[in-house]
Amino acid sequence: MARVVVDVMPKPEILDPQGQAVARALPRLGFDGVSDVRQGKHFELEVDDSVDDETLAKIAEGFLSNPVVEDFVVRRVDS
Repeated sequence: MARVVVDVMPKPEILDPQGQAVARALPRLGFDGVSDVRQGKHFELEVDDSVDDETLAKIAEGFLSNPVVEDFVVRRVDS
């Protein structure tokens, strides 16, 4: 079995209202010095060793993300 991490983030040109809300709230909560926040999604998958990178990319693009407005990164990690 292999562990795969898929991180999905809004594309840079896409407005991120959730990230903006967090960025505005941080100073009110006493956390200064944060100039920008982008909120995304983090997925961890346990897959058979036979699952290749092309299949993982298809899963990320077709199911875990919306490629019109989001970018994704797929990486295998040590378990």
